[in-house]
Amino acid sequence: MRVYLAVFACGLRRYSTYRAATAAGVLTNSVFGLINALVLLAVFRARPHINGFDASDAVTQVFIAQAMIGPAATFGPPLELGDRIRQGDVAVDLLRPAHLTAWWLAHDLGRAAFAFCFRSLPTFAVGALVFHLTLPDGPARWAAAAAALVLATLVGFGLRYLYALSGFWVLDTRGVNAAAFILGPFCAGMLLPLVLFPAPLAAVLRTLPWSALVQVPADIVLGQERLPGGVLGSLAYQAAWAAALLAAGSLLTARATRRVVVHGG
Repeated sequence: MRVYLAVFACGLRRYSTYRAATAAGVLTNSVFGLINALVLLAVFRARPHINGFDASDAVTQVFIAQAMIGPAATFGPPLELGDRIRQGDVAVDLLRPAHLTAWWLAHDLGRAAFAFCFRSLPTFAVGALVFHLTLPDGPARWAAAAAALVLATLVGFGLRYLYALSGFWVLDTRGVNAAAFILGPFCAGMLLPLVLFPAPLAAVLRTLPWSALVQVPADIVLGQERLPGGVLGSLAYQAAWAAALLAAGSLLTARATRRVVVHGG
């Protein structure tokens, strides 16, 4: 356990050095959040309620989505594991006295913790200062929102870990990551709340793991859970996807490392 705590701390320290990039990220997320919020306000001015959503709910989801970009890495960055596989440096990773999946998870959680504190919170604060946002209405709801954030981070890691593992088969993961970081935000409710999609399409998107990154946490914050079981059902849905993705990653890691060939030796 101490090994993974040390790796977590390394990830935290590493990303804390990119202060200018963090400030730029906060500015970018805030500006795009403001633009997206104004567009949705214009939509809801024409139609005040859409499938139970009002303007305040929509704007709140916009800033939840912007805040989740850091911890859940909806748009990336991809794990460096993909490049290490392509370059052969994964051979060093496999010699470490730690499981490959757990090592990269601990490192990514350090990144996510820093991103939440210094990117997510300031971005959400900007939204709260400019607009009237819908916030959780009690300690239990806040606790559920915190749990949803943690589970969304795990799902985000699980997806990106699988993208990186594809490097054992396709060698260069840049195409996989490019496709995933275009498709993922659309399916997650990042670009538009899923309630604005046609009902059949929204129902399909809610069954995919990407919805656990943004839409499910937003539903919990807004008190509009649309999965069976309410809050607990929504958290169980996220937990199930997190467990499934991490298990798939571990199984594929075991299979891939039995066939790994490092160029040059």
